[in-house]
Amino acid sequence: MIRIFIGYDPRESAAYHVFAHSIMARATRPVTIAPLMLTQLSQVYTRPRHALQSTDFSFTRFLVPYLCGYEGWAAFFDCDMLMLDDVSRLWDLRDDASAVQVVKHSHVPAEKVKFLGATQTKYEKKNWSSAILFNNARCRALTPDYVNSATGLELHQFKWLAGDHMIGEIPHRWNHLVDYDPNVPA
Repeated sequence: MIRIFIGYDPRESAAYHVFAHSIMARATRPVTIAPLMLTQLSQVYTRPRHALQSTDFSFTRFLVPYLCGYEGWAAFFDCDMLMLDDVSRLWDLRDDASAVQVVKHSHVPAEKVKFLGATQTKYEKKNWSSAILFNNARCRALTPDYVNSATGLELHQFKWLAGDHMIGEIPHRWNHLVDYDPNVPA
């Protein structure tokens, strides 16, 4: 079973449903898809909203290993994506040597405002956390207490890992940045 978590924000409900459908329509193996909804996480996610937080799931994505009981693998995706291929192909790229696997973008945004009027911030590893394969057993640092108290940069720059050597890479095609990347990768 391929476990998938998708960030959910009520302002992007349609995007969530379109993305979930695009996964199911192309999957050749069974998948489970769970939205990361604040209304369902209130017992474990108690962090107040930060001014730079652009979506409800900015930080809840880091609860995925906890929600899986720190067992097996799981994938997280932002909701504003489309799955253009069979997610099984991504799942087959899991590497037990890594705690997480991501597309290692070199994205430095030029604009100061992003979608829904949120402030655009520039930081190392920008967009790396928008699609993550979690090797849950190797992500035990991501307790609810840590996710509720760590800074946004500590979370999104994977400072909770022992080092960057624990961050594996997946091909760019699995997290293509529309309007930034020149072509849809093959």
